[in-house]
Amino acid sequence: MIVSLTPNTTLDLTVFVPQLVTNTTIRATRTVHSMGGKPTDAAWILGRMGVGSLALGLAAGAVGEKVRSMLEELGVTTDFIEVGGETRINTVIIDESSGEHTTITSASMQVQPEHVAALLRRFTAVLPKASVVITGGSLPPGMEPDFYADAIQLARAHDAPLIFDAAEPNLSAGLAACPDFIKPNEHELSALVGRKLNTDTELYKAGREILERYGTQVVITMGKDGALAILKDRSYRIPPIAVEVSSPAGAGDAALAGLAHAIHHETSLEEGLRLGIAAATAVCLQPGTAAYDVADMERFLPQVELIPYS
Repeated sequence: MIVSLTPNTTLDLTVFVPQLVTNTTIRATRTVHSMGGKPTDAAWILGRMGVGSLALGLAAGAVGEKVRSMLEELGVTTDFIEVGGETRINTVIIDESSGEHTTITSASMQVQPEHVAALLRRFTAVLPKASVVITGGSLPPGMEPDFYADAIQLARAHDAPLIFDAAEPNLSAGLAACPDFIKPNEHELSALVGRKLNTDTELYKAGREILERYGTQVVITMGKDGALAILKDRSYRIPPIAVEVSSPAGAGDAALAGLAHAIHHETSLEEGLRLGIAAATAVCLQPGTAAYDVADMERFLPQVELIPYS
């Protein structure tokens, strides 16, 4: 089974405004509630494909209950540990005049050491049945980046393939445990290596260094510029599919879902990359985070190109 591990469950509220201007009242043209959090986004995306999974994590309050119900509506089994505080809400503001988006993150959950220990115990218990694990994202107060190193080491001990997606400092902490895959965007990879990566060549070299040092395969999402996949014995440049973007939020998480789908169904990673990029393109058409129409994904699937990169 596919397992997602989400320490910091999240609900996204996407607000569209004609123009983001300070010191004034702005009337939103529309608002959309959707899933947030990288692993739960991926589980939500897979659920819409008809692929079930188990979502582990921490949750709190009424917002946490909403996250549970949204996942379960799409066939995802949830097993969240209840903690103090409230599952956070991310407010994503889309400026329709510029196309830019701004995210405001609210206060998060209150996590105690016993909650972390309980989550790792539950994670360990399901690993013998896990075909693939998706984990990553931010951490709530009370959790340290070493959590990801611990989780990845547990997955490796049970031979469960793991896909990891996080920003610094969580990314470097988890990478030290040698996950099977990481999926940074170009900004997250730049922060990891400590310098701005501006070109395909620079991104490729950074990804290749990670593969050689950690044995970790790297899929880099680059927004409107597509993606770059550095696998063990081949690499691909994946051009973007031109669409009119409503909101890009959650598009990168579709790439996680595509990889997990391929590993779970024991198909090629190329199929997973194609599926993930097609789903990511479909996500860009919708106003909510990680929301998409399956018909759009199927329409884009034959348009995805994997160009060998050398």
